[in-house]
Amino acid sequence: MDLFGVSMIIPLLSHHVKALGASPIVSGVVGSTYGVLQLFSSTLVGSWSDVVGRQSSLLTCLLLSAFGYSLLGMSTTIALFVLARIPVGLFKHSLSICRALLSDIVSETERPLVMGHFNAASSVGFILGPVVGGYLTEHEGGFYMSSFVCAAIFVLNAGLVWMLPWNEILNQRLDANRNSKSRQTFDGLRNCDGNHHGSPSSTKTCRSLGSLCKDWGNMALLQLTSVGAQIRMVSSSDMWDVFLVRLLMALAIMLYHSNFSLAMEERFDLKPKVTGYMISYSSMLGALAGCLVGPMTRLYRGNMSALLLHSTAITCSLIFVYAIAGSVWHVLLSSTFFAISTSVGRICITDLELQRGGSAKASGTLIGAGQSVTAVGRILAPLLSGLTQEISPCGPPSLGVLLALTAVVLLLVRTPKWAKMKDKKAKE
Repeated sequence: MDLFGVSMIIPLLSHHVKALGASPIVSGVVGSTYGVLQLFSSTLVGSWSDVVGRQSSLLTCLLLSAFGYSLLGMSTTIALFVLARIPVGLFKHSLSICRALLSDIVSETERPLVMGHFNAASSVGFILGPVVGGYLTEHEGGFYMSSFVCAAIFVLNAGLVWMLPWNEILNQRLDANRNSKSRQTFDGLRNCDGNHHGSPSSTKTCRSLGSLCKDWGNMALLQLTSVGAQIRMVSSSDMWDVFLVRLLMALAIMLYHSNFSLAMEERFDLKPKVTGYMISYSSMLGALAGCLVGPMTRLYRGNMSALLLHSTAITCSLIFVYAIAGSVWHVLLSSTFFAISTSVGRICITDLELQRGGSAKASGTLIGAGQSVTAVGRILAPLLSGLTQEISPCGPPSLGVLLALTAVVLLLVRTPKWAKMKDKKAKE
């Protein structure tokens, strides 16, 4: 439901900004505001969810995101458009918090399979969303109607989160922690939101901290200190190579998708409705790919770094096919396999981040840090897309090919070292 609402909006943003009178470069600068906000907020919100609990953070993010999309439905100028993107950029982290929650309640061996199913469910939203958005945009006020529908969906999601059986979720989480050797006891401070009641020691810790945090100022200071500790732990870890691969591939994939609707219109004279069908088709394949991650992981015997290398190489080749496509059928061919390779790659890089960073300690912080890296791509991609599109409609994917090729070379160099590190930890 989350991505159904968002996917109605994303393909229409470039059209709407253009309708407001912005040039491609100005459109790129405006589009980068979302990425700038995500850069600073992703890690903070992820770490905050570790401290206050998943339910409280999810409710906050969903309701404030709904407010942002409501403002987007009233944006009749570029200034109002930028203003509407601020709350969304700061608090659109619902999917990241859900991934952290899944990481909490499943064992490490089950994580790729469960994350694949989660991504499959998420991709289903993109099957109908672009089609609905494409139909609405062909009518007067269609973009504004899509924005208000998206806001209503986020409010509905907040209600569903409120009704989730959080006590059962905690029991499943504790069972997963006991059954996984890599998991450690969670810090009791993170569970003092009233939704987590575990062992007697953690309950006692929560009660003692609750008596100290009656004053809202002290509670805010305590949360801020805990968030800072989580972020320092992640920043001191040696994960630059994983984050760099994520950044390069995020840029390459975003350049593939950037102004896709406009590019199809300029290169092949396709209407937004037809482009919406193509995006939905790719999303359907991405959903199916999420269900294939489990068998693929077993085929690779849990070697996620090798699976990431192969999926990245395939993604690079498919972006190249899209860049030189001479007909719509070539684009359709590239998008068919592109949806599968990118879906597998996203699951692999997330699992590697949790493996390298120690998922039991701060899964929200780790996933948030990964999203912050992706946010850097959201900042740079619209700017690079605007500049390269001034040269040619094929400029953005051509640059994406170079970035993806760089990621492949980096993986070729670093994958053997990751394998040695994994073997060393297994012996310990």
